[in-house]
Amino acid sequence: MKKQEHEVYEKLENNGVSRRDFMKFCTAVTAALGLSSSMVVKVSEALAQVKQRPSVVWLHFAECTGCSESFLRTTYPYVADILFDVISLDYHETIMAAAGHQAEENLEKAVRDGKGKYICIVEGAIPTGDTANWGVIGNRTFQQIGEHVCKDALATICVGACATFGGVQAAKPNPGNFKGVGEALGIKPINIAGCPPNPINMVAVIVHYLLLGKLPDLDSLGRPLFAYGKTIHDQCPRRSHYESGEFVKEFGSKEAAQGWCLYEVGCKGPDTYNNCPLVKFNEGTSWPIQAGHPCIGCSEPDFWDKMAPFYMSKEAKTPKEAKTPSKK
Repeated sequence: MKKQEHEVYEKLENNGVSRRDFMKFCTAVTAALGLSSSMVVKVSEALAQVKQRPSVVWLHFAECTGCSESFLRTTYPYVADILFDVISLDYHETIMAAAGHQAEENLEKAVRDGKGKYICIVEGAIPTGDTANWGVIGNRTFQQIGEHVCKDALATICVGACATFGGVQAAKPNPGNFKGVGEALGIKPINIAGCPPNPINMVAVIVHYLLLGKLPDLDSLGRPLFAYGKTIHDQCPRRSHYESGEFVKEFGSKEAAQGWCLYEVGCKGPDTYNNCPLVKFNEGTSWPIQAGHPCIGCSEPDFWDKMAPFYMSKEAKTPKEAKTPSKK
């Protein structure tokens, strides 16, 4: 075993993460990337290379911090503990000890010292135009901070519905002119869409870079194809009920208890691209449809408006009309 790998395993074990848990985590990331099981060892080796620890600057704009909460509280297994041993998280307003001027100095140092090498993760939408000053940190608007930090980043990864496409802040009538980061800054980030997104997909982007030395292929909306290349409907375990014309008409019915298709009570799975059925949530235990709740399309642009009302499907497209995203 290489010295670097041994150091990582030792540190993880000291933090209560066993080697078995680490390999379980690597298996989950490998599956999310769509790689064969034979690549699990390669993924573990990529994560165990201490010397490769990329610098990460995590920005917060207009959001609820739910994406950070989802990431930090994930125990499948201990995603945060593992990732913090393979990256250098140099700025994160929610969890760092620094505050005020010291926090701003830390941000500037990370950007200056890691120019062209750091990964910028962004959580939250950005107010633009005449209402740009609706979001201000340290006398700079969100837009000014984003332009300053993202321009010198190796890659910008937008995490969550707000950062990717505007989220609830951009819902009609959108008085603050909120936009997703890509649109607000005029850049093309990697979009890990969802409300919240599965943290495995965010980790998988970083692992893809560590493993293959390049960022993943994206669809036309900037989402990684490994996670957003297929619709929920394409991968749904209830698909056979759809094909058989077996639909839930009312929540709490015997049809619902039997696991019939939720399309007629509002499921937006046919129009939503994500790998929720594969990676699931809560230690890989379940996901909304498995729990009996229809997909609300949270990984799609403007889902708050276009997918609402969430429990009616009068305007929903049929699965056959759903379009496949183009490869970028």
